[in-house]
Amino acid sequence: MTELTVVEQIGKWVDAKSFEDLSKEEIAALKGRVLDAIGCAIGSLESETIKSIQKMTHDLTKDGSATLIGGGKTTPDYAALFNGATIRYLDYNDSYLAKGETCHPSDNISAVLAATEHNGGTGKDFLLGLAIAYQIQCRLSDEAPVRKHGFDHTVQEAYGAAAGAAKALGLDAKQIANAISISGTSYNSLRVTRTGALSNWKGLAAPNTARGAMSSALLAKYDITGPREVFEGNKGFYETIAGQFEIDWENEGLGRVLDTIIKRYNAEIHSQSSIEGLIEFRNKENIPAEDIKEIRLDTFDVAFNIIGGGEEGEKKTIRVKEEADHSLPYMLSAAYLDGQVLPAQYEQDRILADDIQSLLQKVTVKENPEFSQRFPKEMAIKLEVETNDGKVYEINKDDYQGFTSRPATWDVLLEKYNLLTANIDSKLALDIADTINRLEEIEISELTNLLAKI
Repeated sequence: MTELTVVEQIGKWVDAKSFEDLSKEEIAALKGRVLDAIGCAIGSLESETIKSIQKMTHDLTKDGSATLIGGGKTTPDYAALFNGATIRYLDYNDSYLAKGETCHPSDNISAVLAATEHNGGTGKDFLLGLAIAYQIQCRLSDEAPVRKHGFDHTVQEAYGAAAGAAKALGLDAKQIANAISISGTSYNSLRVTRTGALSNWKGLAAPNTARGAMSSALLAKYDITGPREVFEGNKGFYETIAGQFEIDWENEGLGRVLDTIIKRYNAEIHSQSSIEGLIEFRNKENIPAEDIKEIRLDTFDVAFNIIGGGEEGEKKTIRVKEEADHSLPYMLSAAYLDGQVLPAQYEQDRILADDIQSLLQKVTVKENPEFSQRFPKEMAIKLEVETNDGKVYEINKDDYQGFTSRPATWDVLLEKYNLLTANIDSKLALDIADTINRLEEIEISELTNLLAKI
């Protein structure tokens, strides 16, 4: 008998999993992540970028088997693209922190949801597929970080989303392996997506990967094969991108969702503790912004390199949303001036306003090696606020509300959801939240029918 390749081992593991393998805690966490993601999706629907993707989808496909959030039907792959774009566009969805990689596992939701609906599945089918997608993407982020090699964190999503979608489609172990290998071979995005002058693609790379993963699962359903040695083969994932690593797939659980974290603020994940600290200071001291000489932030290496002006480029030339929500100087300035960082802080007029453009020039960011050692178990930061009269205030934080040490409860997530859905019918918003809270009891069409009414 031929020894199973790595992707075949994953396919066998996925095929063997059932809803009964999920604990009550994992089910609750998954439903919380879905609530958070759907809130982000609804909150994004008036954005011009989302309207553009919506128009493209309607123009290209008039009918289909998968629902678009906000109304209409399309093919499962286009639904994965559009719904994924709505979830990701605000950059307010969940995150998973590994030492060398940070990803947004709720990026998988759109592919798994489309696959479940296309297959006429249940909420249980959806939750199981989502748990599988979360587990694979997070474990690959642990063991095979790709950012240092110039690739984007959506690379690991290509494997997780394909596996979750394939499971939701009811494919067998061989077909699941093919779906994963087709997707993993095809969707290796470059990190330039998130460096330098940022574009719309920052928020669309992950949805495009979800689209590709959904398409890969559909191809596998019709017995299209992918390279069975996608990991270990000549010019495969090990050799060309990640290097050698090992995961014992046979004994993998489904609990990585419990290690994911929620954004309290509409800001890049590594900024959360510093924003919380600065807002708490602002509300306590009430110092006018014009009296501030400098805001100095000591943070961990990942935050400095991605959003603080380190290896991924300077962060004080801010012209558009995509640059603003990946700039610590901008986000801290917004937090101090407005007392919050929400979608309103990324309106074009707000970004270009004199007060925020002036204050962000007074923010300096540097790495603290001790804080880097403590990441990802902590998000340690130190802030110093110096006023024009020479007085210096110090703020220290290890975490924030929504981090693993202070996890967000359903009620906390519901507060965020209510804020993001304030512009739609309140009863519809309540019905969607209640349906998500009952996912294990329903047919998935009950949820998608509600999402079509927004």
